[in-house]
Amino acid sequence: MGLRVAIVGATGNVGREMLDILDERKFPIDEVFALASSRSKGNAVQFGNKELTVEDLSEFDFSKADIALFSAGGKISGEFAPKAAEKNCIVIDNSSRFRMDPDVPLIVPEVNKEDLDSYEKTKIIANPNCSTIQMVVALKPLHDLGKIKRVIVSSYQSTSGAGKAAMDELFEQTKGIYSNNSIEPEIFQTQISFNVIPQIGPFVSSGYTEEEEKMINETKKILSKDIEVSATCVRVPTFIGHAESVNIEFENYVSANDASNILSEAPGCLVDLDNPETFTTPIDCAGNDHTYISRIRNDNSIENGLNLWVVSDNLRKGAALNTIQIAEILEKDYLS
Repeated sequence: MGLRVAIVGATGNVGREMLDILDERKFPIDEVFALASSRSKGNAVQFGNKELTVEDLSEFDFSKADIALFSAGGKISGEFAPKAAEKNCIVIDNSSRFRMDPDVPLIVPEVNKEDLDSYEKTKIIANPNCSTIQMVVALKPLHDLGKIKRVIVSSYQSTSGAGKAAMDELFEQTKGIYSNNSIEPEIFQTQISFNVIPQIGPFVSSGYTEEEEKMINETKKILSKDIEVSATCVRVPTFIGHAESVNIEFENYVSANDASNILSEAPGCLVDLDNPETFTTPIDCAGNDHTYISRIRNDNSIENGLNLWVVSDNLRKGAALNTIQIAEILEKDYLS
């Protein structure tokens, strides 16, 4: 017997990806509801070989669903996730709205699935930020091996992290440059084509951006409050796939060889042990589920230091796949 699943934000990049992955992974579904704003009511979205008619979120009765997968932004989640939970519908939310709520588990299945034990307190489960997810998937087995003291990360994040309109802006700007047309940024602060932008999200009082603070705070909540984290998040002119340069300081010595071996066996990770000079780029990871780890090398400038290059598809593992992996654990271990 399957579950009744609602997709909130079904017409967006991540919502469509969720529908594709639910079908790919043969998630046990009795009924699926595609929900979006009133503007999209009556439109169609694809689910396997079926077409679903989009319903108006504001009119939907969540008692009809067992699980709701939210990917419609923090404002929508803040309004409708509690309403769904009140109807005994378990919410898995992709926005930042509930991530730092101490009563809401923040879950990456390969890292801390045991934290799901507390989900009934609010019936809301938070999906971490895309850039956090891929990093903690790589950090968890290393933290078990050598106990991490400090992480310094620089991210190189694709335009899809800012939505379809941002991807379109990159495409149109690139086309415009070759046609000698003027560049008028609308989504980004400045030109994104042939450029990089060291700001994702608004600046906060610390001088960091919201995206950087997400990586810092979420990593502490998921892995350990004792890990010090510093982040610089940069938007780059790619369409899909986030990359990260991660520098780690351990309490104990961890060799690059030991790190490679442990990561190659870790769930969700993919390391090419046969050729340490092989590396993965965002183009290589697009459409795939793994967190790819390469350029593993000791940092000889500090004691017990290690460097990694981490790449993952931000729409899949960074959002839709992680959400559905959480739903799979719920279905198997909590709702059966």
